[in-house]
Amino acid sequence: MDFHAILMRHAVNPGDPTALALAGVLSSAFEQDGVDALPIRGLDAPETLWLLARWFPGADAALSFAWEEPVGASRRESGYDEVEDLVVLFKEHADSGAGTPDEARCVAHALACACLGANHLWQDLRLPSRRELSALLGYWFPRLAAKNVHDMKWKKFFYKQLCEREGLFVCKAPSCGVCSDYAHCFGPE
Repeated sequence: MDFHAILMRHAVNPGDPTALALAGVLSSAFEQDGVDALPIRGLDAPETLWLLARWFPGADAALSFAWEEPVGASRRESGYDEVEDLVVLFKEHADSGAGTPDEARCVAHALACACLGANHLWQDLRLPSRRELSALLGYWFPRLAAKNVHDMKWKKFFYKQLCEREGLFVCKAPSCGVCSDYAHCFGPE
């Protein structure tokens, strides 16, 4: 079953970076765990159904979900604390003018889950390019996006923000510009 295509057929605005990113996170989770497991860590069944109704009305009927609350608990495997830390970071920088608190919460959880992926964040979100990711972040979390003044790769930037909160610095040198890992953090994607 092509979960991504089904979601995009039901998307309120198929060209919107938010809808594209949410479809990417949801479809990746459905492909990995099936439709019987809740797809986004930290969102329960009613919240997930609300997310679908908001951005993909009718997709729930097309995909035939049968979620029970205990099934969602299985999504709390490794990385759950990491997801929660990222959600807090995103929510602290959410723009209240971008959408409702419920919408921002859903986007924050989806982004945080995608950060656990193995590729560049825009790829884990199944976005066409980094440009859409930057637009998404600039819309929902503009104060956070504005802090990335040197255009660091987004996942690295988010984790750097978390480390700095804890007083940890990941650069091997006093400045990123002279660090031996510079190309890994700032190179082209």
